[in-house]
Amino acid sequence: MCYSPPGYSLIDQNNTLSSCKPEIPLVCEVDQPPENLFEFKELGGTDWPLSDYDRFEPFTEDDCRKSCLKDCYCAVAIYRDVTCWKKKLPLSNGRLSAVDTGKALIKFKASNLFKHDEERSNNTNPELEEATNGFKEELGKGAFGIVYKGIYPSGSTNLVAVKKLDKVVQEGLHRLLVYEFMSNGSLASFRFGLSRPHWDQRTQIAIGIARGLAYLHEECSTQIIHCDIKPQNILLDDFFRPRISDFGLAKLLMPDQVLTRTGIRGIKGYVAPEWFRSMRITTKVDVYSFGVMLLEIISCRRCVETAWGAEEKAKITDWVYDCYRNGTLEDLVEGDEEATRDEKRLLTFAMTAIWCIQEDPLLRPTMMKVSQMLEGVVVYVPCPPSPYPLSSFS
Repeated sequence: MCYSPPGYSLIDQNNTLSSCKPEIPLVCEVDQPPENLFEFKELGGTDWPLSDYDRFEPFTEDDCRKSCLKDCYCAVAIYRDVTCWKKKLPLSNGRLSAVDTGKALIKFKASNLFKHDEERSNNTNPELEEATNGFKEELGKGAFGIVYKGIYPSGSTNLVAVKKLDKVVQEGLHRLLVYEFMSNGSLASFRFGLSRPHWDQRTQIAIGIARGLAYLHEECSTQIIHCDIKPQNILLDDFFRPRISDFGLAKLLMPDQVLTRTGIRGIKGYVAPEWFRSMRITTKVDVYSFGVMLLEIISCRRCVETAWGAEEKAKITDWVYDCYRNGTLEDLVEGDEEATRDEKRLLTFAMTAIWCIQEDPLLRPTMMKVSQMLEGVVVYVPCPPSPYPLSSFS
């Protein structure tokens, strides 16, 4: 079996016998001594016999490490007995032997690189600093940093959103993320604005979000559970097409993995019940969050409405089933003539939302099925049961 050493990947992903290269380039920088830039990972009984370019003896292991650290061409050092071999890229024809007493010292970017980088400007990219006017106009703030508005002098789009990371990855120098600027802001500001958005526009946004989640759950090469679906994380472009954003809390699943464990993520109102029961989660937590958000899109009400009267339901997830059961779905869209006239689609969207917010995750449809329901591909949507049969809701 062939595999790459830690921190390395195949040059040709389609050829498992190809040479390998470091995932983070081993580039020496003129203002940093090499010994500050790199560290080693050790592999026993491993060698690349055809990649030698230098040999030293007698050497101690410490001498071997120092020699490779100071040499920008050295990617791996092999130390065996009192001999040190230095290897250069690309690495090929590697071998692993249980009887080899040698030790492979694989060089990679140091995890404490930023400690040695503090004397530099806090802005790692002068071009982005200029584009954001010194990171002046703040668009939003998340768990991992602040997002600023920027203007590029050239390119297919001039406006960009630049996220300046506070909690950075330990490898590489990438502390800024550049996104396409979403001119119409978030779904939260759009839906709860001064005027109610048109019904047709709202339904198309809901369908777009459903398609996006279906892609994350079923069509990505790596299955993704977003874990924080809420209106603030849905951005709208110039044409009000939705984009799912902020993957800071997302979980990636291994091939054939369905369940995973993690602490409670997201915010009150959108969090699926299984989060609170220490159950292993699936993509169905995103389905639940989408269902709550779909109800908000339908009604233009917040999922927890503090301004409602004492006699009314405080949570839209409770209220919607009462409306559906009593045949009064028009109450969900009170004053919205467009939605009231579109009775068939209103019923389909409400029933789909109720399926999504089922307390039992096994009863919730997949996001692919949800997308098909909303788009009318599934002609018949079965009648949903009460969302909370396991709880004491009235």
